[in-house]
Amino acid sequence: MSEGKDWLPSLIRLEEHDGNWDKYVNAVFAIFYRDFIEAQPKFQGKWVRCRRDPIQDGKEAGFWHCVSEGPDEDHRTPDLRRCERIGWVRKVIEHAHDADVDVWTQRKGRDQRIHIWLRESYLVVLGERGRYYQLITAFCTDREHTKRKKRQERDASRNG
Repeated sequence: MSEGKDWLPSLIRLEEHDGNWDKYVNAVFAIFYRDFIEAQPKFQGKWVRCRRDPIQDGKEAGFWHCVSEGPDEDHRTPDLRRCERIGWVRKVIEHAHDADVDVWTQRKGRDQRIHIWLRESYLVVLGERGRYYQLITAFCTDREHTKRKKRQERDASRNG
């Protein structure tokens, strides 16, 4: 287990797949598929679904958002830290009530976003879609400026 939480799965490392990117991304996708396509988690009584389109290399858009970074949807860069933690996404959602997890709501344009932040180190973002939530992204928050920004958002949400 990782990060001292017994409910967090171990990291999935590229080295465990002989350093082969194709084998690795397929193994990472298999976990995502199990956690979000075959059986969806629930958050606050609503299903959490991933964005399916566009499908790239046989994998849903929601998957690519959880394992890559970058502002241009068509040219995102794989992020090994995100890939390693793909098994954490569902677990963080399911353990949002844990004392080490902060949850707050924030508006982004017309969209209502739910932030689920594990120990100020790993963030899952959901979009509210009425009868369900959509998985937007998940990523590590290890840069101090990112932590500072997320703390400000969290605190403003609590005080506002």
